[in-house]
Amino acid sequence: MIKISHISKTYKNEEVETKALDDVSFEVKNKEFVAIMGPSGSGKSTLMHIVGALDTPTSGTYVLDGEEVGKLSDDQLAEIRNKKIGFVFQAFNLLPRTSALKNVILPMVYGGVPKEEREERAKKYLNMVGLGDRMENTSSQLSGGQQQRVAIARALVLNPSIILADEPTGNIASAQAEEIMDIFQKLNEEGHTIVMITHEPDIAEHAKRIITVKDGKIVGDSNKHRQRKVKIPMSS
Repeated sequence: MIKISHISKTYKNEEVETKALDDVSFEVKNKEFVAIMGPSGSGKSTLMHIVGALDTPTSGTYVLDGEEVGKLSDDQLAEIRNKKIGFVFQAFNLLPRTSALKNVILPMVYGGVPKEEREERAKKYLNMVGLGDRMENTSSQLSGGQQQRVAIARALVLNPSIILADEPTGNIASAQAEEIMDIFQKLNEEGHTIVMITHEPDIAEHAKRIITVKDGKIVGDSNKHRQRKVKIPMSS
């Protein structure tokens, strides 16, 4: 599904040249759950932006579902981000004075989903993440963990083949983080491909495979550890 080949990324200003990624190669197969782990400044977020078609590499190739991303137009890239990839960010990126339901409906407006289907689909995914009783609450009335659940529901409504999660537990308490990771594991069991950025080893352990990045290079790639079991079932 994802094939990164000899990707490098260099940022330049007038005086300084910074190499964020240095000859990185890996593949992610359909239905994998991969954690990309590394300290701050390791290049993992740059890598996430490239995988999410939010940034372009300085050199190397990125193939997504058989298409070389670097050869696509801006409109084609926007369609990939809209249709194939669901994003979950550390900062949630919800509209604070808007209900959970309307936050989840919003991507469907831009995604061309018929108006009569939007609310039903949004309710389905909010129920799935355990927020069936909080749909009309604004995001500012929800806890951090609940806001992240809304963000996950929003990422799912266009039925993307890939979920990209950038430090999804970074702004929530540890108990809520466990609940969020249980949701990701359940989604993976149901067939979603998940690529998650984290700097926390205990969060990475929820994935089936851990790619470790340091100083812009891959220094480890293991799928031999035991994935933690899901503790909290998601509602259907």
